[in-house]
Amino acid sequence: MAVLRAENLHKTFRSRGRAVQAVSGVSLRVEMGEVLAFLGPNGAGKTTTIKMVAGLVRPDRGLVRIEERDPHRDPWTLRRLGAVLEGNRNVYWRLTPLENLEYFGVLRGLTAGAARRRGELLLRRFDLDHKKNVLTQQLSRGMQQKLAIAVSLVHEPALLLLDEPTLGLDVEAAETVKQIVRELAAEGQAIVLTTHHLDVAQQLSERVAIIREGRIVAKDRTKTLLARFSGEQYEIEVAAELDEPRRRRLAGLGAEVTDGHVVYVGDPEGLWQVLEVLRPLPILRVEKDRADLTEVFLKLVREEADA
Repeated sequence: MAVLRAENLHKTFRSRGRAVQAVSGVSLRVEMGEVLAFLGPNGAGKTTTIKMVAGLVRPDRGLVRIEERDPHRDPWTLRRLGAVLEGNRNVYWRLTPLENLEYFGVLRGLTAGAARRRGELLLRRFDLDHKKNVLTQQLSRGMQQKLAIAVSLVHEPALLLLDEPTLGLDVEAAETVKQIVRELAAEGQAIVLTTHHLDVAQQLSERVAIIREGRIVAKDRTKTLLARFSGEQYEIEVAAELDEPRRRRLAGLGAEVTDGHVVYVGDPEGLWQVLEVLRPLPILRVEKDRADLTEVFLKLVREEADA
């Protein structure tokens, strides 16, 4: 059973007397233990879609189900949802970390005792127990973000929405947050990640959905999507000078030689012929050209814009 099932979502707003279609036919699905990176340029419809998933905006058409319950008809469904929003709007700065966890735990249906016990557990897990009685405003930005994630988990939600979880963090804090996300997914947490840091999305996501002008333009497993846009170019680095006969043979196979690098464009079978020509020279590196998520994202949104 999918933790999140959103099907054929549509939403139109009125702006200056005219209808503006923000979302048109968007469908998303997230399973247990899966991180879905939901990506798109500003104004593409990401926020509207997330608000419909979170029960904040009612779709004109389509359905949202969290563990097969409707957040728009059943308010208790929202207790199965956790969220970390962009910026510092997730916790109260004039409360301590433990007070934040107790407050939000009770707000989300836990008893005071259960909220405190759960809060203590999360503080230990996120290495914040030594700061539990310090005002949140005195914590570092990375600690505040860890606390925000802890608060989102205090009621043990089935679905976690993470909006720009590494924004504004230094390298060490960002790596800590990414590791937390990986651990949560490994434990079965379903996660929807929205971010403009596409390297973070590539590192953390199992699947990707890209939205442009209210429509999904790509949706697939992250590795499959990257492979689809990767070329058939191989670069071989050789630790030796190539003699003229080898150069001619390589040219006959369609390979180019420049500055100790052999570049071959073709199928993998042809690559073996190139390597046979190079034998027995020492080879330092063989690397296939691979697209990254930034390249794929830009290609898709630009193609769609030019269509």
